[in-house]
Amino acid sequence: MALCGVHLAACARLEGAASPVATTREVVFTTSSGARAQLDVGVADSSDERERGLMGVEDLGPNEGMAFVFDGPVDGTFWMKDTLIPLSIAFVDDAGTIVTVLEMEPCDVDPCPTYGADAPYVLAVEANEGYFDRMGIDEGHRARLEQLADA
Repeated sequence: MALCGVHLAACARLEGAASPVATTREVVFTTSSGARAQLDVGVADSSDERERGLMGVEDLGPNEGMAFVFDGPVDGTFWMKDTLIPLSIAFVDDAGTIVTVLEMEPCDVDPCPTYGADAPYVLAVEANEGYFDRMGIDEGHRARLEQLADA
């Protein structure tokens, strides 16, 4: 699915997992003061996975989310069509800097609002509503996708 002018779903069920999201990686966030937070994530790195996102997920664990990974900088928008839970999203540029953090609300009727970054990004990270605020993570802070320590 082309990204320019096309919306990415914000939500999806990964079948066969005990948790609604099969977490295989983690995103490590570092604030400007050096504080760190880690979020276990499922990875959506194909156009089909990114389009499906977290659609249909009824809940996420407090430290679970999804990482949408792109091969190069993009400027596509996300939407919450058929999403069941409110989410926060952080967009990360190719230097590993968070360029935008937004709160997104579920939507089941067209047209749904869209959510985009203030600059091109290579990674978008979704978590439970308010996660980034609770963890003190904001624009200008750093994020990097890593293997889980026990994977």
